[in-house]
Amino acid sequence: MEEKVKIFMCEDDENLGMLLREYLQAKGYDVDLFPDGEVGSKAFPKGQYDTCILDVMMPKKDGFTLAQEIRAINAEIPIVFLTAKTMKEDILEGFKIGADDYLTKPFSMEELLLRIEAILRRVNGKKTKDVAFYKIGKFGFDTQKQTLSLGDQVSKLTTKESELLGLLCSHANEILERNYALKTIWGNDNYFNARSMDVYITKLRKLLKDDREIEIINIHGKGYKLIAPGIME
Repeated sequence: MEEKVKIFMCEDDENLGMLLREYLQAKGYDVDLFPDGEVGSKAFPKGQYDTCILDVMMPKKDGFTLAQEIRAINAEIPIVFLTAKTMKEDILEGFKIGADDYLTKPFSMEELLLRIEAILRRVNGKKTKDVAFYKIGKFGFDTQKQTLSLGDQVSKLTTKESELLGLLCSHANEILERNYALKTIWGNDNYFNARSMDVYITKLRKLLKDDREIEIINIHGKGYKLIAPGIME
């Protein structure tokens, strides 16, 4: 039997917390709910969690502070902030701490569920980045040697090109979210890194142009999609 995804939730609004917990449990998740940041801080190290949902405005210890403590224990665990705050500075603060997503109250439980599912897909995609070899249409992509080959033609990729193509392959025929790619490869999603990634995407398109069934398309406002027949690991 497959293990349930375990969610760490810290929400001081008792009614909202219980509603969210019951809804997510009904969707097959295992949810531990804590009433404030101080209680949550003591509880987190004792559990094995897959993702965190943190209210920002909490008594005793706010969500930003709790997130920093969680990050010190587990640098990789995804964090979603819930808040009534809409100020740009607060949202930026959340992302600086390492938020994977940010929902402003009021929100629908369905939207939260979709955000969690998207995050878990990204995490699972990241785990597949160690695949040694991909067959992309007519091309062979060796992630260890960082080469892209078509027959006798072999192109040597830079590290960034190889990492980006690996992410596209792990999300083949799905959307690779732009911010996720930037954070995974460059560490943050600032303007200059975003421009650099656009340059690498253009380079990858040129390298793959000899197979007309392969295409890297822009998904406006979201990211990129590698369209390729039967990508195999």
